[in-house]
Parts: sequence; C-alpha cells; structure tokens
Amino acid sequence: MPLRNKIRSHPRPAPASSQSRSTPPGTDSPWGAARLALTAFFAVDGFLFAAWVVRIPDVRSQVSASHSALGLALLCLSIGAVLTMPLVGRLCLRYGSRPVTVGSLALLSLAVPLPAHAHSVAALGGVLLLFGAGYGGANVAMNSAAVDLVAQLRRPVMPSFHAGYSLGGLLGAGIGGLLAGSLSTAWALALGGLLGLAVTAAAGVVLLRSPAAPLVAPGRTGDGRSDDGTGASASSSASSSTETASAAGRAAPHLRLLVLLLGLTAMCTAYGEGAIADWTTLHLTDDVHASPGTAAAGYAAYAFAMTSGRVGGTWLSIRLGQTRLMLLGGLTAAAGMLVAALAPVVPLAVCGFVLVGLGLANLFPLAIARAGAAGGPQGVALASTLGYGGMLIGPVVIGFLADAAGLPMALTTVAVTATAAALLPLAVGRR
Repeated sequence: MPLRNKIRSHPRPAPASSQSRSTPPGTDSPWGAARLALTAFFAVDGFLFAAWVVRIPDVRSQVSASHSALGLALLCLSIGAVLTMPLVGRLCLRYGSRPVTVGSLALLSLAVPLPAHAHSVAALGGVLLLFGAGYGGANVAMNSAAVDLVAQLRRPVMPSFHAGYSLGGLLGAGIGGLLAGSLSTAWALALGGLLGLAVTAAAGVVLLRSPAAPLVAPGRTGDGRSDDGTGASASSSASSSTETASAAGRAAPHLRLLVLLLGLTAMCTAYGEGAIADWTTLHLTDDVHASPGTAAAGYAAYAFAMTSGRVGGTWLSIRLGQTRLMLLGGLTAAAGMLVAALAPVVPLAVCGFVLVGLGLANLFPLAIARAGAAGGPQGVALASTLGYGGMLIGPVVIGFLADAAGLPMALTTVAVTATAAALLPLAVGRR
C-alpha cells in the first residue's frame, strides 16, 4: 500500500486496492519536497568541498608544505571520513537518515572555514580530521536517505542526487575561481560555511517535515528496476519485520560479498575523484603552467562534465543498463586521465579532465545505490567506507609518487583504478 494512504485521511476513503491501481508506483510526486530538499543537501555538500578544493594551493603556500607533506595532511581528511562512516550507518538505523543528514551537513559547514586558519601541516591535518568527519557523515546519511527515496519512487534516480552534488561542485569551483584574486582564503571559506548553514537550516526543515520513505530492507532492489534497465518491477515495498529478518539471514553471505564488490568499485572510483579534487589545480598550475584562475576553470570543466553525465544518468541507466554504463564510464575515465596527466598544454589537459568527469560521473552513485539496495544503510556505510578508503590512500600515494616521479606520472595511477572500476561491475552483474 502506498505510504500516502497511511498518512492521508478522507471523509470517505476509497478502497486501498483501487487507490493502488490508480497510482502506478514511481509516478507519485517524482520531484516532491523531500527529493528537492535532499538534492539541495547534495548540492551544498559539493559546493563546500569545491570551495575548499580551489583554495588548496593557497593553503599549501600558507603552511609551506611539500607534495608529500600536503598528501599526509589531506590523508587526515579521508581518515576523518572513514572513521565516521560506520558510526553514521548505525546512527541512521537508530535515528533515521534524515536527522543525521542535517547534523552532518551542519558539522561540515562549521568545519569548512578552519583550514584557512592553519599555519602548519600538523594544524592543517587536525582541522581536516573534523572536516572529514562532517563530509563522510553527510555522504553516508544523504546516500542512505536517497536509497530509501529511490526505492519509493521505483526509478533509478540516484544519479540525479549526485548530479546535485556535481552542480554544487561546479558552482563552488566557478565562484571560487572568480573570487580567487579578490577575496582572501579566510573570507571565501567563511562565506561558504555561512551559506552551508543557511541551506542546511532551510532544506533541513523541509526534509524533516516530509513523510518518511520506507526503510530499504537488505536484498531489496533499491531502484525498482532490473540491472539491464528494462524497468522490471521491484518487489513490494511493504514487508513484515519477521520476513525481512528471515530473508536477510538467508542471503547474508551473498549480500555481504555483493556489497564488498560494489564497495571496491566505489573505492577505485573515489581514488580518481579524490585525485582530481586534490591535485587538479596543482597539476595545472605547476606542470602545465596555467594561471590560478585557469586552473580553477579546469576543475570547473571537470565538475561540469560530471554534472552533465549525472543529469543523464537515469536515462542512460535505463537505456544501457547499469553494468554496461559503469563499464563504458570507467574506460572513458581511464583514457581521459592519461590525456590530462600527460598533455603538454592547458586546453588538451582540460579536455582530458572533461573525459574523466564524464566517465566517472555515474560509477560511484550506481555502486552506492546498488549497495544500499542490497544492504540498507549498513550496506551504504560499508560501501562508502571502502569507497572513501580510495580517498584515504589516494593523497598519500599520489603525493609520494609525485615527489619520486613527478605529479603527471603519479596521476596516471587514476587510469589504472578507473579501469578496475570498469571491470568490477561485470563480476557484480553475474551475482
């Protein structure tokens, strides 16, 4: 029975069966208040992260860090995220994903201005731990809430939420690049944090007041479609707690392996996304000799490409199937990264980053959506923890490789992980 039939009262209600027949699953308010508010959370998350990314060169100069020292400081951001994610998965089960989303975004907004006030590598690492805790918590909570909405709508709309993240990143990078020469790092990050708090307050009220989506039970198809994208109907959203527990117990080993494979896919993808976020501006300024504004524009071009890819992600998932889309995306990202890392001129390097953005666009959201459909909030937490493990090892690996062999060669490792992310879904698709 649709959720609205449980919360809406009428003087003379129609029979539940006739109401269910008159409103097909997946057509009930596809852009309702909850989905819009959750998309706003994804967007502000991307905006805040991009606002930090375009200021990394300034912060590096401020703390006088080498590539390897900066890599260790950036490692703290990933450590904060990875340590927080399993805890947030449990909090989502206990208190619900939506309240945890609001709290995590508030923490992230408060942490964003702090790197501008660090004057040593150690201090920078300390504030990035807090930054990472808010960022990691927000990503688990938002994705868990999104998985529930995807199941309610019965459409593979997870890429649209991540399109909001990418759009926020595009705006953050674009505005950050425009203000790079006229606004100090401290003021830019402080204004970003205030914007984050304002959006968190406004969207949080809407999200918390909206009727809750049913919690996804482990093993359920979260997007309501088969992997080949043909639109096969999902199982009924209503199930008793006894049936859920029994099914989860029987399928637990298989689902755990499935979530693990999806988490490894997310890890390989996040390695590439983290590398682009942390090192794009430095690569363009130090190796390709772009100006700071042009370097920010290069990251913005990558963010725009990723946003475009995710906007079309639902349509592509239906037409191509999720596994085929992930395969093509990973191979495209691998080719683009080789071009971006080894190109001798700015236009060619930026074109490479555009290909990387298009290729990586749907890998992470589809991996997390499928993990959430298989394991619920804890599946999201496990896959996200593995995924952001890629961000944990990425800064260190690339930082030390950059000192040993140069940043361009270090960035070619992203092509290797993107290829792995393209191939892993083939194993998942057989299970």
